[in-house]
Amino acid sequence: MTTRKSTTRASAKTPATRKSKPQAEATRKPAPKNVASKRKAESKRAPKPSKDEGNVWTLRLYITGRGERSERALRNLRNLCEANMKEGTYKIEVIDLLKNPALAKADQILAIPTLVRKLPEPMKRIIGDLSDADRALLSLDLPKQQ
Repeated sequence: MTTRKSTTRASAKTPATRKSKPQAEATRKPAPKNVASKRKAESKRAPKPSKDEGNVWTLRLYITGRGERSERALRNLRNLCEANMKEGTYKIEVIDLLKNPALAKADQILAIPTLVRKLPEPMKRIIGDLSDADRALLSLDLPKQQ
């Protein structure tokens, strides 16, 4: 039976290499727990809107052409916004997927018409022509005007 001489990784290292590793670990200090938890909490928060976007709601309506359902959805959305929001506090973007079908992938649009509330966060989606105003207000988190 022959015996092999085994070499270990530790014996292959030079003394300078072994000394530098503990020194490097000693110079690195962990952050205090309160600072680390504060960083985690800050990273979970939604980004603050700029002054220009402060109270502006961004509503994106995906439609296909100028069909009856598309026109009804656009008309209902405008009526909801005019009745429940002040002028200049909302922005409606209409995206016709017949002209730009690739844009449906960005917001994962599966049905038409679909309304996507981009701002304020969190993003919300409503599928349909928005004919049920109470349901649409509830889904968008809009305050109902008395």
